[in-house]
Amino acid sequence: MYDTEGQKLLSALCHEHVFFSTSLISVGLPFAILFIVNDTVVKSNGKEVINFDLNVWFYGAVITCLISVTLGFLLTFAAIGFLLHWGLTIWAFFYVLTQIEKPFRSPCIFQFL
Repeated sequence: MYDTEGQKLLSALCHEHVFFSTSLISVGLPFAILFIVNDTVVKSNGKEVINFDLNVWFYGAVITCLISVTLGFLLTFAAIGFLLHWGLTIWAFFYVLTQIEKPFRSPCIFQFL
């Protein structure tokens, strides 16, 4: 039997890392948790966060390239993407605090890990 409070805390930390920093360094916390913790649910949450970050960076790069071509329309698209990024992160945070038996799965992302 796993420590459910520890599971909650570590899973929440995986998903909350984005609030600490929006740089490439912020993915270090989920990677550290992924390699240190032996709990399968926490590891799954760590992998999900890393996948989410990779998708955000990919989509951000695509949006940045497209913004340089057509600025007006894509600024609105970028704002929606930014709101989705933060909204999904907040949703994941509250999900892992209430659903400790299973990992959170972000919708509409590619699963690299």
